[in-house]
Amino acid sequence: MTVLVAEDERDIRNLLKINLEENGYTVVTASDGKEAWNIIQTQTVHLAILDVMMPVLDGFNLLMKIREVSTIPVIFLTARADDIDKVLGLKLGADDYLTKPFSVSELIARVEAHLRRSTQYLSSKEKASDIITYGDLTIDKDKCCAYKSGEFLDLGAKEYKLLLFFMENPERVFTKRQLYQAVWEDEYYGDDNTIMVHMSRIRNRIEADPQNPKYLKTIRGIGYKLHYTGNEP
Repeated sequence: MTVLVAEDERDIRNLLKINLEENGYTVVTASDGKEAWNIIQTQTVHLAILDVMMPVLDGFNLLMKIREVSTIPVIFLTARADDIDKVLGLKLGADDYLTKPFSVSELIARVEAHLRRSTQYLSSKEKASDIITYGDLTIDKDKCCAYKSGEFLDLGAKEYKLLLFFMENPERVFTKRQLYQAVWEDEYYGDDNTIMVHMSRIRNRIEADPQNPKYLKTIRGIGYKLHYTGNEP
């Protein structure tokens, strides 16, 4: 599980990173709200810990942007003890609120509790919906089959998993490393050719013109994303 820590105080940021990693979490950090928002847009994050009073983009405004695209648990950290700030944070969609100074062990326990509830919710949601549709593409997760406009797509196992990963995370940009780790479930050693070959195979099956893709977009210098640009001719 990946936890984002967005905190402008370096000592607190480093303290949380060390303790979360000791408890088995992958941690990404940001020193301001804009940097945190960039991480949310480009990386898979399962829970966010946000300082309220951050430069560039404060925690409240960052939370509003997050809630436009994600339902991940969000825990606020703040030096403010006013109830009005707590109420505002919760109304904007925060899941929890800790006032500085706080107990690191209590924060870790709250992270575990929110991730446990989030995972249980997502699991039940996934079981309730085995059909994913995006544009003219459909995946039946129960049957492990993919279709375009109702026509069966002949995909290999990794191609199916890649397409499923994109359809479960539409409009998000993923690096080759993220795709490899998500689908191959192994460490990435810079083997760009493996990803490129599988992406080419998927495009040959889902795109009317693989050279002018309507679905799988290459984001130069970063990676790929699934973004439907309209009906094909």
